[in-house]
Amino acid sequence: MTDERGVPRREFLKSAVAIGGAAAFSACLGREEVDVPTGPDDLSSYPQRQHAWNEVLPRDDHGNVIAPSHRLLLYLNYRRDGQPNEDDRDQVETALRGIEHAYERSGIGLLLTVSYSPAYFDRFDESLSEGVDLPDPEALAPFEDPEFDTPDAVVHLASNTAQVVLGAEEALKGNKSTLNGVDQPDVALTDVFSLTDRRTGFIGDGLPAKNAGDAESVPADKVPDDAPLFMGFKSGFKKNQASEDRVTIQSGPFADGTTQHISKLQLNLNQWYNQDDRWQREAKMFCPYHAENDVIEGAGDNLGNSSKIDDCKPTDETAREMGVVGHSQKSARARDDEDSPLILRRDFDSTDGGTASLHFLALQRRITDFVDTREAMNGTDVTEQSAVGQRNNNGILQYIRSERRGNFLVPPRSLRALPPAQPARDAQEVTHESS
Repeated sequence: MTDERGVPRREFLKSAVAIGGAAAFSACLGREEVDVPTGPDDLSSYPQRQHAWNEVLPRDDHGNVIAPSHRLLLYLNYRRDGQPNEDDRDQVETALRGIEHAYERSGIGLLLTVSYSPAYFDRFDESLSEGVDLPDPEALAPFEDPEFDTPDAVVHLASNTAQVVLGAEEALKGNKSTLNGVDQPDVALTDVFSLTDRRTGFIGDGLPAKNAGDAESVPADKVPDDAPLFMGFKSGFKKNQASEDRVTIQSGPFADGTTQHISKLQLNLNQWYNQDDRWQREAKMFCPYHAENDVIEGAGDNLGNSSKIDDCKPTDETAREMGVVGHSQKSARARDDEDSPLILRRDFDSTDGGTASLHFLALQRRITDFVDTREAMNGTDVTEQSAVGQRNNNGILQYIRSERRGNFLVPPRSLRALPPAQPARDAQEVTHESS
């Protein structure tokens, strides 16, 4: 669909989120024909789990959650030295509640999380509560040399409606006195935090192809029209994702929270599409069995609610016989004693800076769970037993480069505003008066 200016609507909306600002927000209001319901006056029914998004998101015919298409990550530093005070905590909570009153908690409305880094918790005299696994970020493969993200906090805004993401951002910056017809508080998140970085992106059928022109590194007309991600295939299958329960911290003052890893991966799409054929892409993304037996149609919607990796031969056997192993095939080996995946992916593509990249955002109970999953993806054990290289023919490793990594704690809702390292044991019983 195009407007009177001849610009495809979805392409414009994605670009508006990437640009940001009041002008982009105003332009979205004129191009998105959607009435977003406001949030409730009383927010007490909202779940303690900030990351409990799935119940309010739509699903496809196979039961897979359809991820919000527009994303924004705001990287923030606390303006004060030392430990936070209660006035600042109140301001943060008030600002967050302002945008929650403006937009309902849903796919067309607003979903958000606030998370905190190890660097944030270093300001406290006491160490982080037991039961929380939150190490400093580190390189997770012998061939990578990423920069480490150490802001105090990250706010993740997500919606299927571009104006919601932009409007929420503008309100958090104190630039909107009313939002979606709802009066906003006279305090802003940026009164307490300084904004150090802004990262944007998108996910959804057709969005990568429509926005390929924004990145010089995307070969023209090669990204499939129906693909939800730049590399051409569907992800986020229900049976290949950890459940929200599986990634939730179970005990201690941060119970109902989770940990979050965010990495920025640069994609080499020229090599992916121009040097490799469809067989190679299927074999390296999934497994050689899928490529040989024409298991995948298009982006993979026909696979249903799983990537059908159980149909593949064992990874070590595939490596010895075929000299190539699949990304999904390797990663699926990282499971718990109940055969559940360890991480819940909420990643999205980006053309920030004019290059094709993936913001790989994963939730897990412990950061160690992400490390274990990445170790399986590295396939170092496979390279020691076969002709598969450290990166070549080793899943998709030769097509991605880890530029940045960061680890964060997503606390329960009652502790989302500048949490202490050792909250009182009854902290989760605390409720803020609705504003």
